[in-house]
Amino acid sequence: MDTQEFVCNIPYFDGLSESEHQSIKALAIERHYERGDIIIYEGDKATALYVVCSGAVKIFKTSLEGKEQILSIARPGDSFNDVGVFDEGLNPASAQAMGEAVIYELGRSELNVITQNHPIVAHNTIKVLAEQVRELVTLVEDLSFRHVIGRVAKILLEYAGTEVENGPRLTQQEMAAMAGSAREVVGRSLKTLEENGLIKLNRHKVIITDIHALREMVEEPV
Repeated sequence: MDTQEFVCNIPYFDGLSESEHQSIKALAIERHYERGDIIIYEGDKATALYVVCSGAVKIFKTSLEGKEQILSIARPGDSFNDVGVFDEGLNPASAQAMGEAVIYELGRSELNVITQNHPIVAHNTIKVLAEQVRELVTLVEDLSFRHVIGRVAKILLEYAGTEVENGPRLTQQEMAAMAGSAREVVGRSLKTLEENGLIKLNRHKVIITDIHALREMVEEPV
């Protein structure tokens, strides 16, 4: 996918013409990362908005004791560091490539030019930030009220894709960091799901065997 085609699919630029997408394309910087590369550090001065073109990026916070909480996983079309760049503050979280990733970077000054020249972008920005707030509220709800096994089931559904054979490419440690729990607890939850016939553990891969039952578990009131 070339830069212009990708820019057309970014929610911030929804509703713009082809020529407007072309002008934005010229402002984007393409960067490439390998698995484990840190893209931004929490607490550094925010200088840019980032959009994932390919691959996946985990957005996370780290406690003083070193415990990691994954806030979200940004996939193609998703943006991150939105708040930091718009409020001209610090990066609210760190971001790390989970594999080979191509990221498009838009600096603060470039974003100012875009919003000044294309007023619809300001309206789209409100929608994007509102959706991110909604996702964080859901995360707080899950961490506060949903049992660990329910959180694990939800993670499996979200990252398994549309085909039940396609397991999420997450380690148990990463799942624990998303679920706000310990790796051992996540491991026991996976074993329980397997014993109940909802999934099958196959080495480092999780195969969903009863997607309807898994969805029912997630849809139960918290």
